[in-house]
Amino acid sequence: MLLALDSRDELNSVIKTRVEKACQLLDEKVHLYPNDFKRDTDVEALLAAYSEEDGETLEAADHDFALAGRVVSYRSFGKVTFFHLQGRGGRIQVYAARDDLGSEDYQLFKKTDIGDIVGIRGSLFRTKTGELTVKTRGFKLITKSLRPLPEKYHGLKDVETRYRQRYVDLIVTPRTREIFTIRTAVVRELRNFLDEKGFMEVETPMMQAIPGGATAKPFETHHNALDMKLYMRIAPELYLKRLLVGGFDRVYEINRNFRNEGISTQHNPEFTMLEFYWAYANFTDLMDLTEEMFSRVAEKVTGSSVVPYQGEMIDLSVGAWTRLPFHESLEKIGGIPREVYSDYEQCKALVRGRGEKVVEGDKLGKLQAKLFDILVEPKLIQPHFIYHYPTDISPLSRRNEENPDITDRFELFMTGREMANAFSELNDPVDQRGRFEEQVKEKEAGDEEAHFMDEDYVRALEYGMPPAAGQGVGIDRLVMLLTDSASIREVILFPLLRPEVG
Repeated sequence: MLLALDSRDELNSVIKTRVEKACQLLDEKVHLYPNDFKRDTDVEALLAAYSEEDGETLEAADHDFALAGRVVSYRSFGKVTFFHLQGRGGRIQVYAARDDLGSEDYQLFKKTDIGDIVGIRGSLFRTKTGELTVKTRGFKLITKSLRPLPEKYHGLKDVETRYRQRYVDLIVTPRTREIFTIRTAVVRELRNFLDEKGFMEVETPMMQAIPGGATAKPFETHHNALDMKLYMRIAPELYLKRLLVGGFDRVYEINRNFRNEGISTQHNPEFTMLEFYWAYANFTDLMDLTEEMFSRVAEKVTGSSVVPYQGEMIDLSVGAWTRLPFHESLEKIGGIPREVYSDYEQCKALVRGRGEKVVEGDKLGKLQAKLFDILVEPKLIQPHFIYHYPTDISPLSRRNEENPDITDRFELFMTGREMANAFSELNDPVDQRGRFEEQVKEKEAGDEEAHFMDEDYVRALEYGMPPAAGQGVGIDRLVMLLTDSASIREVILFPLLRPEVG
């Protein structure tokens, strides 16, 4: 098999050399991919336990460890070799000498390449420079690497290659590993926070006969056995609210959503959302909860509620957040006079003047939302709750008791982008049916993102859903914030990319 690989013309000289070396090892009866090495510790544990110990203490203890990892650097000086072993939690220096391993094993060891995964047995000491180092007494090749890693000082410079070959990026870029370690911590802390608040984690369908819970274009698929069209979900909202009807008062889900939209530094068609629903609460309760949740997650994950992002210090401390009505933000931040944004023709002209498309039948609220996107959203750097959105663009939100043209809804913005969407839930089945019917008309008029009619959801409301509030938080964007990452692709392990050509 390796000989066949060696004969492939498209392999470059470095890979051919590695394949030839692998063939030589096989001739010497060396197993290239054994699965019998038993480690008893890892890099993280060694660094945690012994990083503060001095050399005299380490040598007196003379512990014996079995450790495994990937070779990521290699310096040979004839009868002795230094290399760095990378494993869980970081990397550690390893020292190998012919006198300790024996001539035969040392010669075998010297055939190791950067990128190989090896197992070693040994004890800890400190070099003359004070570096914590493993002195090798035993060595075993565990996995032969047939492709070289990128050069130490250059790494993966091409951004698309980093995303496409994330497995290599994770090996050679410590920052990438750090980002995804933080991502895991963020999700864990969100779960801990909601669990402590009495919320129950649930799972709802990702394939749906009727996509709902947001205004977005869905992906379509087909179920062969039932011979029916299905949609990848755009949001879990309507299923989670069915659970409120069923008597679960506090529920949440952390999982994937899919939207058939463009790709940008802020958008990936497959993304992770937290959605949670809270019976007998309203949208102002959610504002309070959100401040507490974001502040706590930031503290737990980064050590501070004030975090750096692209040159700005974002203050997530409870009480530091701004709350501003939607229409007031158009005036105060967007600089649009009330007489302009409240007049349909003037509003439409301003939208078109900014180069945005106006679809026939767009309502005033939708035009105002386009102006908000252009003139307000990019300026919202510190945390802002923008609330009381127009009813026209809020098909699932509860109308405000005093003004039915607006809803008890807010969106959370910071760093110039939306981070969350929330509202007091609409639980009037008659009003909800009417909103759905309006959305159906918009869909028939050509709006691909308009909401579908969902008769079963209306039926659920007819059984009675308690007053409630619900919210969706973009996990990817939250991780972007807490890792100071400018692109969403930096925080998604395998972002969607075009297929490789050639």
